[in-house]
Amino acid sequence: MLELPPAWLEAFQPAYDALHGQVKLLLTTYFEGVSDNLATIAALPVQGLHVDLVHGKDDVAELHNRLPGDWLLSAGLINGRNVWRADLTEKYAQIKDLVGKRELWVASSCSLLHSPIDLSVETRLDAEVKSWFAFALQKCGELALLRDALNSGDTAAITEWSAPIQARRHSTRVHNAEVEKRLAAITAQDSQRASPYEVRAQAQRQRFNLPKWPTTTIGSFPQTTEIRGLRLDFKKGNLDASHYRTGIAEHIKQAIVEQERLGLDVLVHGEAERNDMVEYFGEHLDGFIFTQNGWVQSYGSRCVKPPVVIGDVSRPQAITVDWAKYAQSLTDKPVKGMLTGPVTILCWSFRGRMSAVKPSRNRLRWPCVMKWRIWRRRGSASSRLMSRRCAKGYR
Repeated sequence: MLELPPAWLEAFQPAYDALHGQVKLLLTTYFEGVSDNLATIAALPVQGLHVDLVHGKDDVAELHNRLPGDWLLSAGLINGRNVWRADLTEKYAQIKDLVGKRELWVASSCSLLHSPIDLSVETRLDAEVKSWFAFALQKCGELALLRDALNSGDTAAITEWSAPIQARRHSTRVHNAEVEKRLAAITAQDSQRASPYEVRAQAQRQRFNLPKWPTTTIGSFPQTTEIRGLRLDFKKGNLDASHYRTGIAEHIKQAIVEQERLGLDVLVHGEAERNDMVEYFGEHLDGFIFTQNGWVQSYGSRCVKPPVVIGDVSRPQAITVDWAKYAQSLTDKPVKGMLTGPVTILCWSFRGRMSAVKPSRNRLRWPCVMKWRIWRRRGSASSRLMSRRCAKGYR
């Protein structure tokens, strides 16, 4: 929860006083703990509290002791923000000591709109990977299993349910020895520039001879109806790979020609070949899988189908070099290349619970660094004018 100033905290009391007595109120919090504000919460005229016990660090015993005894406690134990099957034996151990001591609900940590709807419609996932997942409907089933175990004391069903996610921790699909070896060999020097900014800036000025205020675009041009139709025909098998690439190449050529006509100084290829700034790279990296129908709401009416990071990430082959070289061959002006960076890819993907954000970011950073180094070795202008997206994240 927010660290609100005292005046804001004091304003909650009259607001809830005005609502008191009309209906029963369940105060609901998501995405964080409530311990720091528990004294304020416990004084409000409500009948219950829902807490996120996945992302928050609240101790359930402390919650029980500090909340009024007649309040309902809704325990958000099942992660509503991901696609992973829960280890229900862990959840059972976390909450079992409160059974019978107060009115208790088990619930998802937050609204399930952050999770795809139904795993059963995914027909292309192999059995092992599919056994690691639970979408919104399956998470409701998890809540029923956990409720039944808490009411009866019989843990056989939740033990059986939890076995696949426990086995995942030791799966070779998750742990890649080559990735671990590379990560272990990384030194502080690998994240340092070879030259200071002043030297690099001078080299750029000499190489490109750009005007004082050069013009360019961010890099992503609209995915037109024609481009989307081309990609759809390719995915449906109505168009072979050769004709698809020819069609994409023509759209890239049109983008270069138009930018030259407008007189821009630094051109881009427009990213016609990319279905999504994250999904495209995930499709070319080992360690990712993609669902058929795993759509979730991003904002408003926009929905996305995030990739899933199931294990250590590696780049088996070059991803962007051929298109960058082709675009540069069409013009004498510099063409910059765009890479989606590791933080963005990580934050726009579902990731496994066994990897913290920072280690996951490091695993994704290395493939991005290698893409950049390949550009540099090829001597293309794009390697020297990378988009800032290679270093920024959005969540």
